[in-house]
Amino acid sequence: MIPSQQYRFLRQSARDGRSINPQNASRWTKLHLDPWLLCFLILNAILGLMVVYSATSEDSGMVIRQAISFGVGFVVMFICAQVPPKVYQAASPYFYMFGIFMLLLVFVIGEKRLGATRWITLPGVGSMQPSEVMKFAMPLMMAWYFARKPFPPKFLDIVGALVILGVPFVLVALQPDLNIGLVIPGIFVLFLSGMSWRLIAGAFAALAIAVPLLWMFFFQEYQKKRILTLFDPESDALGAGWNIIQSKIAIGSGG
Repeated sequence: MIPSQQYRFLRQSARDGRSINPQNASRWTKLHLDPWLLCFLILNAILGLMVVYSATSEDSGMVIRQAISFGVGFVVMFICAQVPPKVYQAASPYFYMFGIFMLLLVFVIGEKRLGATRWITLPGVGSMQPSEVMKFAMPLMMAWYFARKPFPPKFLDIVGALVILGVPFVLVALQPDLNIGLVIPGIFVLFLSGMSWRLIAGAFAALAIAVPLLWMFFFQEYQKKRILTLFDPESDALGAGWNIIQSKIAIGSGG
């Protein structure tokens, strides 16, 4: 059986019931990298270095430090690409449970900063924010969950996925922290799992109904201010809206 496009960049060993002949594999396939995605990442990194060079008044030292960070990131990406996906699949539940444990640990030894308890300090590691761990653990766990379900997923399967998604979100919200970036990867996996458009439309309708309730009873004042400033930065020109206004001025003046 000829492997489909989605299996092009898998390792040359039997996996998911399929295998790739090493003799017919391209160099990119042997390296387990997608050339188009890699090209996009390199171009994005170059653009980022140009922006840093401009924003720091041509500070070459800052650009070099950022370039080193990019280099380390690309090396880590290459190493991670050599690990078979089955390894990530097997480790996903443990990684997710570790993330949940770290979020619970915040309530025990967490440090309060700027009115929120989000950080913990670990010996030999330093200060860290456990919610950042869940940004990786969440999509891995969601993919692991749906890999064991029939396609397209049934309603109860989606409910189970929402529970997986909701537990860390609630724990982070209690810190309190409005970390939308935590759930977006999981929601993206949920949509790609084959949900019907009817369920997707129903989810958006439910969200539209819940937004006013969240605004009145759930959002903190600083969170409300952040959203209002996004649409009307002049309402707090010398505070939360300062960066947005200065960015508009810079663009308007050709900076």
